[in-house]
Parts: sequence; structure tokens; C-alpha cells
Amino acid sequence: MNVAGNLGFLNTSSHERCESYIVFHAETSLSNGIRAFLYFVALAYCFIGLSSITARFFKSMENIVKHTRQIVEIDPSTGTELIKYEKVWNYTIADITLLAFGTSFPQISLAIIDSIQNIGQLNAGGLGPGTLVGSAAFDLFPIHAVCVVVPKAGTLKKISDIGVWLVELFWSFWAYVWLYIILEVWTPTMITLSEAVLTVLQFGLLLVHAYVQDKQWPYLSIPLGRSDRPEEWVPENETLFINGHDTRESNDNCCEILQVSEGQQSNVVDIFSIHSSKDTDLVYKIIPDNDTEEPSELYCNKMVDNKRDVLSVWMQQFLDALRLESTESKKMVSFYLWIGRVLWKLILMPWRLLFAFVPPYQIAHGWIAFIGSLSFISGIAYVVTKLTEGISCVTGINPYVIAFTALASGTSWPDLVASKIAAERQITADSAIANIICSNSVNIYIGIGIPWLIDTTYNFFVYQEPLYIQNAGGLSFSLLVFFTTSAGCIAVLLLRRITLGAELGGPKLWAWLTATYLMFLWLVFVVLSSLKVSGKI
Repeated sequence: MNVAGNLGFLNTSSHERCESYIVFHAETSLSNGIRAFLYFVALAYCFIGLSSITARFFKSMENIVKHTRQIVEIDPSTGTELIKYEKVWNYTIADITLLAFGTSFPQISLAIIDSIQNIGQLNAGGLGPGTLVGSAAFDLFPIHAVCVVVPKAGTLKKISDIGVWLVELFWSFWAYVWLYIILEVWTPTMITLSEAVLTVLQFGLLLVHAYVQDKQWPYLSIPLGRSDRPEEWVPENETLFINGHDTRESNDNCCEILQVSEGQQSNVVDIFSIHSSKDTDLVYKIIPDNDTEEPSELYCNKMVDNKRDVLSVWMQQFLDALRLESTESKKMVSFYLWIGRVLWKLILMPWRLLFAFVPPYQIAHGWIAFIGSLSFISGIAYVVTKLTEGISCVTGINPYVIAFTALASGTSWPDLVASKIAAERQITADSAIANIICSNSVNIYIGIGIPWLIDTTYNFFVYQEPLYIQNAGGLSFSLLVFFTTSAGCIAVLLLRRITLGAELGGPKLWAWLTATYLMFLWLVFVVLSSLKVSGKI
């Protein structure tokens, strides 16, 4: 039996030559095998670029969410004017919008670009929806598996706010039930303008419902208590070491965002410091000891507010992008590890130089860098769509299979990084699991809803026709498989809650058994979905 063929893969040597090309017409003179290899390498390099720009995106997002507003109150007894500062963003709303939206933006931009390319066609493109459903499965199974095993051996981390989690879980599951209803029950194999509008509007209902539950409004929220909820996402006793410095020794008035030279650190960002209660107008700035030495001291300075400082920080981004060696790499004893780190820096250098054009995130509370990062993410997503089309053409692999596997895994990398950091550093499991659940909701209501809204609006006013889904049966089947396997995922998390007292961590044996089970569920989803869209079952 030809297993590869059953999964929708064709032998590149026997597949007819693909006449389309991505950049140069000379590509068509190469064999399908060579072109497939080159396209896959380019696709992997794009995923590396997505990870790199996502780190910068998170930094800008942190500054946005840490923005505060001044509240002036009068003490009724003394008449004294009291000034206090409170965060503009609500904890739960920040989780669902900026955090979940930010980690899902690669998939969302991929789907929107696919819909724009397909505008004017009566049939919808399948790349976007396939990627988003595949990404939902990757989020729920492999990322949950990683989060279960990353806490230190014996450490248990549970969800503290069960009420908010139940609300997020309900809207996440309902999103896929709703998708199945409009694809198979309400208007089979087609999407109308009203259905697209309702899909997008449900994201607003999710926000309202989650906010009501977070505020625990009487009669409107689930009457469940909230236990052990930390005031800050990162515990006060959590020590961060930057270039050998203990950050607890830094000025207490400084915020949690550490602006470190990227030449000194990898693109690991503390994306969970956005709930810090410290002064949000302060950031760390690295000052070199002299002109020849690398930055080694941390100083706490006010937000960049003049052109000279802005240009200085912006120029430093380009210098960091060109630096191959850091203080950390100089201390490496192993020559091979040092070579490996330098080679990795060389691989990343083109991306780092390109992304250095994004303005420093200290400007305008990070909004300019936020928009700039989104622009680069959209650009990379466009390249990814072209590479995917090329891979499908030269190999004969069904585009849905690529969407369920390679695209879903690659574009979900920010989700993985975000939840892993949360599972490692937070004292509860709320942030790690909320990011997974909310990302899945965002994928449907925004990631699929917006592209369908674009296409159905055009078709309604130009052709007076709905948007037809060519492979609706395959997509609906994938939704059923996902819904069934996700029930198994939630069941094992509830079992861990009952038996171990927490969803994440615990004895390593049980953690690894849970992770293995979740990865098995993911493989079941991928294999069955691939067989269905390839017409094998």
C-alpha cells in the first residue's frame, strides 16, 4: 500500500511538471524534487522570521497594555485631592484581545491574504480555513502537552479562576459547533453575508461575557469563587537574570519590561509582565561602559521622548542585528556550542536587519512598533501563501494537508512560546491555558469570520451570490474529528484536576503520560483529516 499516496502525497518524480513559479521563470527548469526541497527550506525560513518578528511584536504589545490613566478623586472627609493610576486594560480582555490575537496573527493574516487573493471568485479559498482549524488542533494538543511537562518536577499549577475559564471554553467549543452548523445544517456548502456577520459579532459577545464573568456581576456571571489569583502574572520572587544581573536589585520603580540589547539575548520576551502594577512610563535602557565594550549595566530611564534618544535607540537595533558574538557566547567553554551559536546568528541576521526598521517600541506606548510588526507579519504571511501554492503544485500534496500540518504548526509557534513561558513562570495555569483556548476562539470569529466577511460582501453586492465552499465536506469532517478529540483533551485535564489537584505539572511520569496522550490525539486529527480531504475515506 502506498501510504504517502493515501495521505494525499504524490511522488515528485512521477508528478507532472509544474509550470507556475514564485520568483523566477527559471524555476520551472528545475526538477520537481529540487523545487520542493527549496520551497520547503524557504517555508521553514519564513517560520523562523515569524518567530523573530513576533518577539518584537510582543514587546510593543506589552507597552500598550501597561499604559495607565490618571484618576483624580476627592477625599469626602478631608477634601484632599487624591491622584491614583489604574491600567486601561482589563486582565481578561487583555488575554483575549492583544495576547490571543497577537499569538494568532500569523494565521489570521494568512487567511485574510488568502481571501483577498480569492476576491471576485464565487468559491472560497481553502488555505486559510484549513490552516486555522489545523492551528486549533495544534494549540489544543501539542501546546497543552508542552505546558503539562514544562513546570519543575513535582510542581502543580491549577486554574484559579474556573468561572472565566468555563466562559472561554464555552465560546471556544461553540465556535466550532457554529462553524459546523453554517457549513452543513443552515446553508450547506455555502456562506452567506449574514452568516459571516454573525460569526464576527460573536467575538464581541465573547468579550462581553468574559468581562462580566471577570467582574463577577450578580445574576449575570457563574457563581464560582476565584482562588489564589496573583496580583501580577509574574511572581515578585521570580528572579530574572539579564547579562548576569539580578533584576531584583534594580530600581523598584521600574516596570517589568526589560529593554535589553538583542545582541546580548535571544528573542525570549516576558510577554506575561503586562499586568505589572509598577510605573509603566519607565523602561530599562542599556548603557555601554565605554565605546569598545558591550552593554553591561542596566539603568532605569524615562520613556524615550525626544528625537535624539529615538534615533539612538533605533540605531542600536541595527547594531544589535549585526552583532554575531555576545557576552554569553564568549563565556561558552565548548567551541562547538560557540560555533553553533554564531552560525544561528548568521542565519537570523537577514531577518534581524529587516526587522530593525520597525521603530523602537518605546515610542507612543508601543503603538507604532505594534503596527509596524503587524505589517511585517502580513508580508511574511503573503510569502508563505505563495510558497504553499508552489509546494502543492510541484508535489501534488493537497493544499488542505499542507494547511493542517506544516502551515498550522509553523504559524502556531507564537502560541507555543507564549503558553510555554506562562506554564514555566506563572504560579497558576490560567495564562497558559487561557492563551490556548482564546486563540482558538480568535481563529474562528476573526481568522475565519473576517475573510469570509470580505468575500461574501463582495459577492453579495457584485454577483448577488453567496460564497461557496468547495471542500465543505472535508472541513466539516475535520471539525467533527476536532470536536471529538478535544473532548478527550478536556476530559484528561479534568481528570488531572480531580486526581492531582491541578491541570499542569505534577509527577514527571504522569506529566509525560498526559503529553503522550495529547500528542496521540493530535496525530489522530491530522491523519483522519488528511485522509478525508484527499478522498481516501
